Amino acid sequence: MSSSSKPKVVLAYSGGLDTSVILKWLCEKGFDVIAFCADVGQHHEDFEAVKAKAVSCGALKCVVTDLRSDFVSNYIFEALKCNAIYEGRYLLGTSVARPCIAKEMVRIAHEEGATYVAHGATGKGNDQVRFEMCAQALDATIKTIAPWRDAEFIESFKGRSDLLAYCTKHGIPVDAKPKSNYSIDENLFHTSYESGVLEDAGATYEEDMFKMTVSPKAAPDASTFIDIEFVKGVPVKMTNKTDGTVKTDPLELFMYANEIAGANGIGRIDIVENRFVGIKSRGVYETPGGTLLRDAHMDLEGICMDREVKRITEGLANEFARLCYNGFWFAPEMDLIRNSVNFSQKDVSGVVSLELYKGNIICRGRTSPFSLYSPDLASMDIEGGGEAFDYNPSDAAGFIRINAVRLKTYAALRAKQGDN
Repeated sequence: MSSSSKPKVVLAYSGGLDTSVILKWLCEKGFDVIAFCADVGQHHEDFEAVKAKAVSCGALKCVVTDLRSDFVSNYIFEALKCNAIYEGRYLLGTSVARPCIAKEMVRIAHEEGATYVAHGATGKGNDQVRFEMCAQALDATIKTIAPWRDAEFIESFKGRSDLLAYCTKHGIPVDAKPKSNYSIDENLFHTSYESGVLEDAGATYEEDMFKMTVSPKAAPDASTFIDIEFVKGVPVKMTNKTDGTVKTDPLELFMYANEIAGANGIGRIDIVENRFVGIKSRGVYETPGGTLLRDAHMDLEGICMDREVKRITEGLANEFARLCYNGFWFAPEMDLIRNSVNFSQKDVSGVVSLELYKGNIICRGRTSPFSLYSPDLASMDIEGGGEAFDYNPSDAAGFIRINAVRLKTYAALRAKQGDN
């Protein structure tokens, strides 16, 4: 078959063992393969080496796109703006990256005239869902190849030894370093560790596993003091009051947040979460900058946001997290949530002062030109609300009686039925 008549596929390529084997396998199946590697802030990645390896494995070309600024401004900050957190603990580091990568993959497919995209996600994880749901939302005609769900591929590659034998047969270079005891996913937002020895939910791990954070026990004995300024819920300036460092560019600000929080042992968690496909999964995560910025943002909302708006946005945050985790970033319901969150953030501007110390984020104060906080109204030393507010403490008696009506009614029913 001539190259011009071969179908084209864009493969999400990392340069690792699995995707290198998949690349060659796709070539053998009659595809012209365009490898795509997204730079979303992987630590110490040699993208030139990745490109060379992709071409040596048979790719027509390897496209490396620097998505770091896009990732920070249009995905990470969107999640932080609504305080998104999955199941109360996970800050969505991998989940938020997938729509950013999928969007670029579809763009490249259009540019290259490819009708297929492919990925190396397993058939048991969330990423297969995220990549494919995002791709189909962006282009309903695009088709996906998922080798780890293909019966022939699975039959041919039942384990790491089969993959290595295939590499030997086809001259695919293999990393000489020993295989890690766990699977690692890296980006600007976080580093995650799962599988391998971590599949035992009761097993511990070695301290040298971590890449972005030091242990709180090894963090400096002196505190670091910083100010973080927000405009409409988005961080726009970070000032290290200890050494005078100032960052305002979104990417530089977020990278510095990672650096300073990681150096102070902030942002580690070890959890068991519920995957969308119905499987429980143990993951160890380090999200230093995200943890720091989310804490600061939540504190600023406390002074700027109306109580009932806050109550509603807490529900929106949970739904945002669920949709993002499950792969519905480009769904209409996500558009609704993000537009609602944007409205809620119109007055969330100001500065939060923080102390960082051995894994702790300690708020030392906050100010805002849109503050709803009134010292006079809150004061225990002023009987009313001060000159600006007509607040009479005696009104609370009626307020309490009205709010207690349903409680009294419920108690009367229980008493009538003999309930304790």
